Amino acid sequence: MQIVVQIVLVLAVIIVSLALMRGGSNARHLAIRRIMLVLFACVAALSIFFPGLLSQLARFFGIGRGTDLVLYGLIVSFLVFMATTYQRFRHMETTLTKLSRRIAVDEVMRTQSPEAVAAIGGQNSIGKDDRPLSE
Repeated sequence: MQIVVQIVLVLAVIIVSLALMRGGSNARHLAIRRIMLVLFACVAALSIFFPGLLSQLARFFGIGRGTDLVLYGLIVSFLVFMATTYQRFRHMETTLTKLSRRIAVDEVMRTQSPEAVAAIGGQNSIGKDDRPLSE
């Protein structure tokens, strides 16, 4: 039974990590995080009030102690936290890069004469998506 629990935990880590890295900060991901937080709070409260229940649940899954089950849960939670934090920082870095490019181009347009801007070719896009700066 312990090998089954180990396989389920590894699959849970992989699935949750892929699901959280795949999407952005949309309402669905926010709802999933909130549901996981409420579920964690309920399990934590139950384990505080009924520690024997946690030990019985651990033994049912073939894990020796309830403490080990809590440890496995914390490992999965930590990996989810790492995945969401990585995704949030990646999004912030992308936004900061676009903003920096926009400020640099605007600064060049402000300080250069109209003839120099025309000689450059009047480039009005940043990045690789070729969207105009006015968007």
